[in-house]
Amino acid sequence: MGQPIMKKVKGDGTAIQLAVWEGSGRNILCIHGITSNCRCWDVLASALSPKHRVLAMDLRGRGGSDKPDSGYSLKHHIEDIRSLLDDLGLKDVVLMGHSLGAFISLAFGAKYPGRVNRIILVDGGGALSKEQIDKVFQGIKPALDRLGKVFPSSEAYLDIMKQAPYIQPWSPAMETYYRYELETADGGVRVNIRPEHIQEEAQNMRKVATDSFYPLITCKTLILRATKGLLSQDDILLPEPVVTRMLEEIPKAKRVDIVGTNHYGIVFQPNEFRDKAIQAFLDEP
Repeated sequence: MGQPIMKKVKGDGTAIQLAVWEGSGRNILCIHGITSNCRCWDVLASALSPKHRVLAMDLRGRGGSDKPDSGYSLKHHIEDIRSLLDDLGLKDVVLMGHSLGAFISLAFGAKYPGRVNRIILVDGGGALSKEQIDKVFQGIKPALDRLGKVFPSSEAYLDIMKQAPYIQPWSPAMETYYRYELETADGGVRVNIRPEHIQEEAQNMRKVATDSFYPLITCKTLILRATKGLLSQDDILLPEPVVTRMLEEIPKAKRVDIVGTNHYGIVFQPNEFRDKAIQAFLDEP
């Protein structure tokens, strides 16, 4: 698996950490989920490069990016993206967003349509009811619960994560991802994401009318949908009626179901069918 080049770029008043897998085709900017980081894309980036150039950002407050005291909303993230594209001299990119990253991709595509030549929504971007949002947050509760805790060592932390049923099977890519998010703390190590930042993010997400972005998306859009839940079959991020509405209201959208994957596996695990679906979408004129 190819290792990325790590570099800092200018966000909107922030420094943003970027992982870059060099390639010769399209520029693909990858945007991770709410408590994730740029290294969640290692497996997919290795499948897409060097045919394409893959850039994965740490959102503000995560990984190696700056962590301001406040400013965790779609509005802030899309301005970080606009700024980093300017800093890199990129007129437009493919946006590929997972979970929260899918919502950010839609928000950016709606505000800056000229900067996006296509969008890939990876198990996210649906206009969910309050009840379904509650189910989703219950499903990702184990990921939220790891924040703010001190673990005696990196190995102790990894041993706990290896037991998590929703991220199986464990792999070297998973280990790289979880090691990347650790920082030294009194008494051991902790995840370098502040719980209060994620609380602000979650509160702001609940205020967003996601469907308001749909008619404003002018580029081709691919929706990749995980068919399995996390803690139950009921906590999926793209229920069938939600995907149907996206296809009706996003002008140039199509879907591909990645059967047998859950919300994490659709990104973290090798999947030849997923990779071929993305490649075919990128190859379209």
